[in-house]
Amino acid sequence: MDNSKPKVVAVVPVYNEENFVENTIANIKKINLIDEIIVVDDGSTDNTREIVNKLDVTFIGLDRNRGKGYAIRKAIEKSDFDYLVLIDGDLGRTSNEAIKLILPAINNEADVIIARFQKAKKKGGFGLVKRLANRGVKFYTGKNITSTLSGQRVYNRKAIESINYIPDRFGVEVAMTVGVLRNGLSIKEIEVGMTHRETERNLKGFIHRGKQFINILITLINLAFRR
Repeated sequence: MDNSKPKVVAVVPVYNEENFVENTIANIKKINLIDEIIVVDDGSTDNTREIVNKLDVTFIGLDRNRGKGYAIRKAIEKSDFDYLVLIDGDLGRTSNEAIKLILPAINNEADVIIARFQKAKKKGGFGLVKRLANRGVKFYTGKNITSTLSGQRVYNRKAIESINYIPDRFGVEVAMTVGVLRNGLSIKEIEVGMTHRETERNLKGFIHRGKQFINILITLINLAFRR
């Protein structure tokens, strides 16, 4: 690798993604700017780990399910990077859309680039989780970020080093967004054509969103005591 070239590392936290992870990784590999792919298995109970072990990636396996934020922290601790690309494991073939986030990051258009998804095709929840997240960021930073919950992001090293609080679970994106903005760094949102598994409007979906809401609320309360 050319030492003058910035090192771009993609981190893919996964939990029970046996149906998507191979396709997701295959399409991340189509992005020539990415130098290393780190997959963190967050204690999967399906065949995710076996599938990932057959792929040519850096693998971190957690002993049990600890949460997306915990997985991201482990990857940050173990990697050397100039730009960190966070990609969810269920994007499948659309994971190569991450190039749209990497290029503006490398061109220094902002310290953090966040993917703005198109409107969901299926009806999910009632927008309560999204509103809580966006309004929480506005409350602490005065900034309007419409894609606060988007997990598809690129951070430069300065942005990562500015963040002093990454919670274990669903509040991770909110905390990292607030951490960056509180330190006077910049965020840019970019439209993408990414798609992922959507949470439906059923009992399982409402339970999932309920956990999200509680975790994000706890994160926002904790942010009051962190600077």
